[in-house]
Amino acid sequence: MQTQVKAWGNSQGVRISKEVLQAAAISVDDTLDIKVSNGMIVLVKPFRHKTLEERAAEYGGKLALDGEFDWGEPIGREVW
Repeated sequence: MQTQVKAWGNSQGVRISKEVLQAAAISVDDTLDIKVSNGMIVLVKPFRHKTLEERAAEYGGKLALDGEFDWGEPIGREVW
């Protein structure tokens, strides 16, 4: 696939098709990091930690934070 660099106000821009954005899991208004490496422009979606609400949504909105947790058998000199 090819595209052209076009004037966009006082800057330049490149249009990216919806199919390419979907394949890269990028949505409209996402923030991207721009890197230049060996004459190539690379757009990278920065890593973002999930919020507590996003993590809870993965478990149906319920986090089991109460009660005991089994960490397994002791390894080393800890005493149980």
